[in-house]
Amino acid sequence: MSESTTRPLLRVKDLSVQFTLQRGLFGRKPRIVRAVDGVSLSIQRGKTLGVVGESGCGKSTLGRAILRLIPAGGGSVSFDGCDIFALGRNEMRHMRRRMQIIFQDPASSLNPRMNIETIVGEALMLHGLVNTRRQRQTRVVELLARVGLSSDAISRYPHEFSGGQRQRIVIARALSLEPEFIVCDEPVSALDVSIQAQILNLLADLRDEFGLTYLFIAHDLAVVEHFSDEVAVMYLGRFVEHASADELYRNPRHPYTQALLAAVPIPDPSAAKRAAPLAGEVPSPIDPPTGCAFHPRCPLAEDRCREERPSLQSHSTLKRDHLVACHFADRIPPGALVELTTPAATPS
Repeated sequence: MSESTTRPLLRVKDLSVQFTLQRGLFGRKPRIVRAVDGVSLSIQRGKTLGVVGESGCGKSTLGRAILRLIPAGGGSVSFDGCDIFALGRNEMRHMRRRMQIIFQDPASSLNPRMNIETIVGEALMLHGLVNTRRQRQTRVVELLARVGLSSDAISRYPHEFSGGQRQRIVIARALSLEPEFIVCDEPVSALDVSIQAQILNLLADLRDEFGLTYLFIAHDLAVVEHFSDEVAVMYLGRFVEHASADELYRNPRHPYTQALLAAVPIPDPSAAKRAAPLAGEVPSPIDPPTGCAFHPRCPLAEDRCREERPSLQSHSTLKRDHLVACHFADRIPPGALVELTTPAATPS
């Protein structure tokens, strides 16, 4: 078996993204926002990695930095063995054909002044994949048919479609260059639940048909449960748990992961609630907590948590590829869920 088929299609090592805020009044020093803080991941060809976490934890920033849509502050990104950050402008332009993105809000990601033929076919012309308008029309009709839209859509404008239909148009645009890897940046969060299932099924069918590789970003663990091969839980710019989807849902070991699972609606109202939902909000990345970033909201927090930041690592009671960034991951019995409540305030 060749190296190209065994190595990950995407490998990210210690990726960080920082934003500098402007000076405040009275000559205050600029403040640094660590939106992504030393994240590492890899995705095998044809597989899906789900990245889950609350709003503001850095998920979308991570996806954009991988695609070089925003500058990274450190680390490396390797795509099919190629160092993305070392590519020049022309080389990166060619790489764009292999790496695409589906944005969260289809309404804002489609130019309202362009018709669908122009929106979906624009990249075809820019990259020289078609030479005439007739060729572009033919290819756009094929793409629209693949995502479940009729050919008469090409002359219409985005406002004439429903939210689900607009997201299908966004998917068709992402497919136009025949990419290998797609960042799905919360592609169903702006849609009704019934439409979410249709879009997820479409993305799964496309993955199987074209051998696509996905980085699938979501804030709801229920969305990625049956869609992802692996799941990484992100909190304040870092991964706090990473495992295969089956293992993570069967045996979550970080209190934050458990809280996210507890927030998933249970269809059976008579079923016992597994744990109390998490209270509070994500701390500001401008002034993150010391030690473990989750400790202000964690019922298990002790003095060590406030002083020492845990690393993402395997533990003796877990499978080798089940990584958790928690000092006390081994304390929780396998398959158990701690009762999550807001910890009592610590006297100052």
